[in-house]
Amino acid sequence: MNLRERRRAETRLTIQRQAVRLFTERGYAATTVDEVATAAGVAAMTVYRHFPTKEDLVLYDDFDHLAAAALPEIPADEPLVVRIGRTLAATYEQAIADKEFHLARLRLMISTPALRARHLDSQYSTQEALVTAVCAGSDDAALEFQARAAASACLGVAHIALLRWAAEDGSPDLRKLFEEAFTTTFGHIL
Repeated sequence: MNLRERRRAETRLTIQRQAVRLFTERGYAATTVDEVATAAGVAAMTVYRHFPTKEDLVLYDDFDHLAAAALPEIPADEPLVVRIGRTLAATYEQAIADKEFHLARLRLMISTPALRARHLDSQYSTQEALVTAVCAGSDDAALEFQARAAASACLGVAHIALLRWAAEDGSPDLRKLFEEAFTTTFGHIL
């Protein structure tokens, strides 16, 4: 990552952190993008350049890219739900390195109807990224169907583990929650 990209990423993270802080303190609906810009020390246009919608201030992350990049690291001879489940578990562990920030984001997604709706759209995007990674270089319609079914099911199970993690203030080990949820659903540990 060059200097320009690093600065852009730092600005984006500063804006997002200020947005999440303000949304948590004042409420999502009660906080304006202009207030977020002021708190982040940037112009409103800078906020919109990084986050096209208010919802993106909470929902944006590199999860899809990270998950798609991690999938090939799981042996291809494993069942699809195991490959995708391990990928999601590892990617979520990496993505939530800053626990309090991600707990706040998750709580906002859970408690704000507009964010819940957009989160479903985000889940679809993650599913597409996983399907594309599984099917890379293949035009096998059966494999695409299997990948889509496995990705959708795994995302649902991961979502339940994340909800429990958030409900318990991030105290449970997230990896163990994933293992419990996947074992309950699919009958085997990741």
